[in-house]
Amino acid sequence: MPGRGDRGGKKEKPKDAKGTLLRILRYLMQYRWLILFFLGCAVLSNIGNLLGPRFAGKAIGIAEEGYNKGIGMVDMDMVMHYTVWMLIAYAGSNVLTFLVSIGMTRVGRRTAENMRRDVFNKLMKLPVSYFDRNQAGDIISRVSYDIDVVSTSLSTDVIHILTSTITVAGSFVIMCTISIPLVLCMVFTIPVSIWFTRRMGKITRPLYAERSRSYGIMNGFAEEMFSGQKTILAYAREDDISQRFSGINHRAAEAYKNADGMGMRMGPTIGMISNFGLAAIGMGGAILYMKGIVGLAQISTFVLYSRKFSGPINEISNIINEIFSALAASERVFHLLDQPEEAADIYGAQELASCRGEVAADHVSFGYLPEKTVLHDLSFEAEPGQTVAIVGPTGAGKTTIINLLMRFYDPDEGRIMVDDKDYHSYTMKSLRKNYAMVLQDTWLFEGTIFDNIAYGKEGATMEEVIEAAKAARIHEYIMRLPQGYHTVISEDGGNISKGQKQLLTIARAMLYNTNMLILDEATSNVDTNTERQVQKAIRSLMKGRTSFVIAHRLSTIQNADNILVVNNGDVVEQGTHDELMAMKGFYYKLYASQFS
Repeated sequence: MPGRGDRGGKKEKPKDAKGTLLRILRYLMQYRWLILFFLGCAVLSNIGNLLGPRFAGKAIGIAEEGYNKGIGMVDMDMVMHYTVWMLIAYAGSNVLTFLVSIGMTRVGRRTAENMRRDVFNKLMKLPVSYFDRNQAGDIISRVSYDIDVVSTSLSTDVIHILTSTITVAGSFVIMCTISIPLVLCMVFTIPVSIWFTRRMGKITRPLYAERSRSYGIMNGFAEEMFSGQKTILAYAREDDISQRFSGINHRAAEAYKNADGMGMRMGPTIGMISNFGLAAIGMGGAILYMKGIVGLAQISTFVLYSRKFSGPINEISNIINEIFSALAASERVFHLLDQPEEAADIYGAQELASCRGEVAADHVSFGYLPEKTVLHDLSFEAEPGQTVAIVGPTGAGKTTIINLLMRFYDPDEGRIMVDDKDYHSYTMKSLRKNYAMVLQDTWLFEGTIFDNIAYGKEGATMEEVIEAAKAARIHEYIMRLPQGYHTVISEDGGNISKGQKQLLTIARAMLYNTNMLILDEATSNVDTNTERQVQKAIRSLMKGRTSFVIAHRLSTIQNADNILVVNNGDVVEQGTHDELMAMKGFYYKLYASQFS
């Protein structure tokens, strides 16, 4: 179909990071009380983590003071007292950290569940054109991989950054109370770390966006090739497909390497900057100790807190990489959520409840792309109960006419009438519900045969389903199956033949009680003998219904009330079979070519 050329290849512009973060926060606000509770636990955990070195410093100070008086003067009871409190502080901190990790994992999973629900609901509202332009694998990648990346980041990174910030701030305050001169020895590392982190963020964020896009392309290609595996094997193109996948896989791996390779530089570099600060503390502490400005307990406590201060900074620098990855993934998800939905019904649109089946096209023109018109000035009329056949060479525009009748697309010019009214005056859902369809590309879902036939009619009984199956000449085959109508068929009917799948979809249409019918090569996958039987059933199905039939075998539409002969987007001829044959024009040549 026109417009598919850019599938999966169009780059999406990165959005504003603040806007993306705000949209993620809206999802998190549903669990704000849980998050506040876990945040409180995280704060208490950090307080315990910060008190541990304080108690350790107290114990060291008592030991140092006693040692200076004499080795037997150390108050071991007080040393043990502060040691026990240090262990209690660390144990309590670890328990709370475990609780926070479990809780935030659940919050992340629930958020992912809500995002997937919104994405799936959005997909149900998107126009057909979106699926024509985008690979199914890329869409699935957004629903699965990208949302998983966001979920993982929410589960671990958000609270981790908040608690790390508390640890850094708390450690800095405590270090200031211990020794301002020692703080001055290492304070130069803070602006350097902030500058480097911001600089790397600008570099890595586009790389993570490219990584997500590359994975979407790879998934799209894999899904497309798996669905056509039999064709690939039939034409012995396994090696060619493997080579093409290797190229796509290599580009995805390169994108992964570039993003993570650049991101991994952040942690070690920040660690090196922090180690420069630790070296400065060691040098400055030695000088201050020799001058009697600070004691051994102050230096040891300060060093412990300096590690508390620099450790979270190193962790944050690594987490920021994951944040950038999650931002890139969430932008792809939100890009899908921002896609325009199908055109809303006009104000005052009516339900098409009792359709007579009178359809007309009035000077309709249409193109999938603005610069390329597919149909030019299409006009025809179909009276209630008439059969309109649409014939022509491949690519002439036959399926496009069906897409317009179903309002999968809207005409660029002209209008389509149903029961003497512009079909925009009806609600889209009620219009489509008045058509039964049997397409060349059959669609079945994983479930029982009964469920697949009864899909279009809610509350269908077994007797109705059996009657429809008999009319479609598929009942005998179903009864030969081990569980009859309760036999479960696999996804897309993979465990039955194409002809049987098409017969099941014909039975589904027969059960669906409508006044308008669309048949798009409805017997293309059945043998000649079965086709004769199905044609009888279809003629019975078409009786009293306005029917639009796309057919390549012209012998099947000789009895049509009106035949539209389409070529290069134009209706070049129109009339009954006898009238068109008498004209000896384009239709005559098509018909003669099938019997020459």
